Amino acid sequence: MPSGGPADSVGLVKGAGGFAIAWLGLCLAACSNDPYPNERGDEKVLYLPFAEPPKTLDPAEAYSTVDHSITARVFDTLLEYHYLKRPYELFGSLAEAVPEPRQLEDGRVEYRFELRADLRFAADECFARFGTQSPDLPNSRRITADDVVFELRRLADPAVGSPVIDQFALLSGFADFGARLEARRKADAAFARRRADEQYRELGGFVGARSEGERTVVVTLDQPYPQILYWFAMNFTSPLPWEAVAHYDGKDGRDPLAEHPVASGPFQLVRYEKRARIVLEKNPLWHGVRHPEWRAPGTVFPALDDVPNLSPAEKAGYATSVGQQLPRLARIEYIREEESIPAFSKFLQGYYDISSIARENFNQVVHEGGLSDEMRSRGMQLEKTVTAAVFYIGFNLDDPQIGSAGGERTRLLRQAMSLAIDSTEYARLFMNGRGIAAQSPLPPGLFGYDEAYRNPYRQPSVERARELLIRAGYPGGIDPKTGRPLHLTFDVGDTSPEGAVRFHFWTNQWRQIGIDVELAATNYNKFQEKVRDGAYQLFTWGWVADYPDPENFYFLLTTRMARSVSGGPNSANFKNAAFDETFERMKAMENGPERRQLLERMRGILQEECPWIPLFHPEDYALLHGFAKDVKPIGISSPVIAKYYDVDAARRRELRTAWNEPVLWPAALFVLALVALLVPAVRTFLRERQ
Repeated sequence: MPSGGPADSVGLVKGAGGFAIAWLGLCLAACSNDPYPNERGDEKVLYLPFAEPPKTLDPAEAYSTVDHSITARVFDTLLEYHYLKRPYELFGSLAEAVPEPRQLEDGRVEYRFELRADLRFAADECFARFGTQSPDLPNSRRITADDVVFELRRLADPAVGSPVIDQFALLSGFADFGARLEARRKADAAFARRRADEQYRELGGFVGARSEGERTVVVTLDQPYPQILYWFAMNFTSPLPWEAVAHYDGKDGRDPLAEHPVASGPFQLVRYEKRARIVLEKNPLWHGVRHPEWRAPGTVFPALDDVPNLSPAEKAGYATSVGQQLPRLARIEYIREEESIPAFSKFLQGYYDISSIARENFNQVVHEGGLSDEMRSRGMQLEKTVTAAVFYIGFNLDDPQIGSAGGERTRLLRQAMSLAIDSTEYARLFMNGRGIAAQSPLPPGLFGYDEAYRNPYRQPSVERARELLIRAGYPGGIDPKTGRPLHLTFDVGDTSPEGAVRFHFWTNQWRQIGIDVELAATNYNKFQEKVRDGAYQLFTWGWVADYPDPENFYFLLTTRMARSVSGGPNSANFKNAAFDETFERMKAMENGPERRQLLERMRGILQEECPWIPLFHPEDYALLHGFAKDVKPIGISSPVIAKYYDVDAARRRELRTAWNEPVLWPAALFVLALVALLVPAVRTFLRERQ
């Protein structure tokens, strides 16, 4: 009903003011930049940023450190590395113990893994679909030896395309099984349509991986290879249920297996938005949670008595954690952050718990090798570790200008180019000094590394480089065929402006000795395609250890692994019979004086032949808030270590509040201005109506 009396005028004016006040209240309530508004403040959640999503979560295929950031936390392994001991030491995880090798009469070697009793997969609908769930645990079942054998058969399956198929070729019958599978599928379409587990069973598997009862896995190798045990501390050999492979095929709305792991480890994947958010939660069916009374290795924080490598300060820091049940976190949340600077800003606000240190922020964080005063005042911690990795510039030795066919001439050229490169200066300019100058492929911390060794062609010297160029027939870097500077091409898989600056550092150093090296930058996929096709001369790459053994680095330069021979990781296409023969003898040996001598012999061959210019072994700096506890970088790819982490959620909440006090006066000022505008407008409107 229309009305224009005085009472209504007062009511409308009051209503305008009340609306503004109510709006102010909403503004104040919403004045928070907290990205986790629904978080329970007392819950132990680890928050981490991620820049790129995993390529695959299939344990048979996942091989990058990005993939392992998830797979290593959801898949448990038969063996595991001690969290604190250096050098690295294996112990039984899903297996009761590290098995001893048993020499068979025919020269083969056998390992018998005994699984712990009552191991369970995480709950998943795939078990209900096939009716295999246990009566006592709906949507789950017991992990058996057959699940380990099934995964080993998948590694041999050409259709899976595992990147470690060559590393497992020593398992008796492994390669023959893969060949028989491929041939049968081509010849029998009905067979090819059947489930993978049914195909494997019909062909009888292979003798190198078999089960004896529910809990015994027997692995047989054609020849000794002690390093095989390290592969059982990686997710490639984690037990996988056949139901998961059969169910998660990407059909009829189901996820592909690459995006839906069925867990056996301390965490399980509960949310997978690859471009936004990834969430892991504690797996209630993991044996460490189901059976805390076992206090099995890897399910409680380890004792410190037999860890001699820890400093007194480190022992004091870990002391209160000894014996605590794992995992200590309820959840791990990964939030997509494509740019490092915004991610670091959120870390400083307390919204991420652990951060790498971007080059742009290094001086703010680190001073004279330790924390800056600013970071110490905020209660930060700094963890440093030398990663078991090497970065290098490689020569394509199949190339006629720089390769093996040129004999002494091209060998001298490669040596001269190595002498021109100063990787220490590169690390100072582009890595804040976070790297140890590499003298060989072998990084610190591995057997055979010699801190005193100095590669004569990795001691930068422009003068010596020029002398070698004269001996190589390129005085002053001039190619006698053209009368102009020798022209070479340097392929890289990075087209960013920052990358161009970094790579031009190398080309400028070669220019000092008169060689014209053209930078050919493409995206990473195109770069890999050029390497596959052999259309390159120089390139740069790196390798992070899969396991802590020199074999995992020197195999990269064997003839069998040459890109042009097998498509393997030897992109330098280095082929040297003496190196190969020494490698074959070395790889199967236990560590000792004889093995060390063989490693030195291989190092000497690489020194003179110079297929690589070893650049540096990177140092990882991890910055932690004071409320993040017991985080120790392990320095190799894949191991599940997040189960040892802890957070003080209450302390984090206090600090977040202190660091992120909302600035309220702009909102209040805006509301007052709005009221000042609204009240006269309402009065004018009412007068006009009257």
